[in-house]
Amino acid sequence: MDHSGHGTMTDLPPFTLGRGLAWSTDPVFLVGCVLALVFYGWGVLRLRRRGDDWPVSRLIAFTLGALSVLLMMCTKLNDYGMVMFSVHMVQHMVISMLSPILLLLGAPVTLLLRALPVAGRGRKGPREILLMFLQSRLLRVLTHPAFTIPLFIASLYGLYFTPLFDFLMESRTGHLAMMLHFLAVGLVFFWPIMGIDPGPHRPGYLMRMLELFAGMPFHAFFGIALMMASSPMIGTYKNPPASLGIEALADQTAAGGIAWAFSEVPSVLVLLALLYQWYRSEQRQARRKDRAADRDGDQELAAYNAYLASLHAREG
Repeated sequence: MDHSGHGTMTDLPPFTLGRGLAWSTDPVFLVGCVLALVFYGWGVLRLRRRGDDWPVSRLIAFTLGALSVLLMMCTKLNDYGMVMFSVHMVQHMVISMLSPILLLLGAPVTLLLRALPVAGRGRKGPREILLMFLQSRLLRVLTHPAFTIPLFIASLYGLYFTPLFDFLMESRTGHLAMMLHFLAVGLVFFWPIMGIDPGPHRPGYLMRMLELFAGMPFHAFFGIALMMASSPMIGTYKNPPASLGIEALADQTAAGGIAWAFSEVPSVLVLLALLYQWYRSEQRQARRKDRAADRDGDQELAAYNAYLASLHAREG
């Protein structure tokens, strides 16, 4: 198998965390993450300069999301992931389930809409094009659960249990495309569920929770299938280099355990985020009602009291 572009994979020493975290650049992900951080920082500075606030928590979340992608793709983890199923599974889980959540918690689309200048009358600038995309039929389809949930599931079973995975792992380009696919699928799946940025598909909080839990069990089942297998299932990892000192079936069992355990992590993170958003929404609604009551002298309460008085008069 040719792993050109990833260095020499056949003589990697046994995996340790220190060796895995050593720097090993993937230019595409390095440039992409740096540009994402630069544009995000530009947006925050633009808001601050005109006196608008931007939550520090969102800045931290987005930065951690970009750094998590860098950690997976610009270290030796990326090299070891080519020959160790367990390390690859860590990459997959983080890139598809943790990084997207952190990036979305940063509300990058909302930041862009607030930071980009409004084009003149009759003209279309970047902000107007972004708004058109957010309101497009294409995005409505791409973010609908009838599309996102099957896509999320197919990214596991349709990839690993077919020859497609081995085909993609034969080259650096294929591996890169796979990782970009994992990131894109995670963003598309979690975007409507998180509900922080504007978009065409915005169900209620209970429906979002149902969407979340509809996809997560399939990760657990996938992990259990790998752990229960009596022989290596993925051709790419059937014959690990002797220098690693690992056994293919044991490494596959570890990969299955990682997939199974990781299925709980995004569920907890997203559920906490949704509960917090729900709580904040209820607070805002209560404040709006209080302000309305202050303006109209609490006419709703007065009307209710008058209704009770009329009932009392009838009974009398």
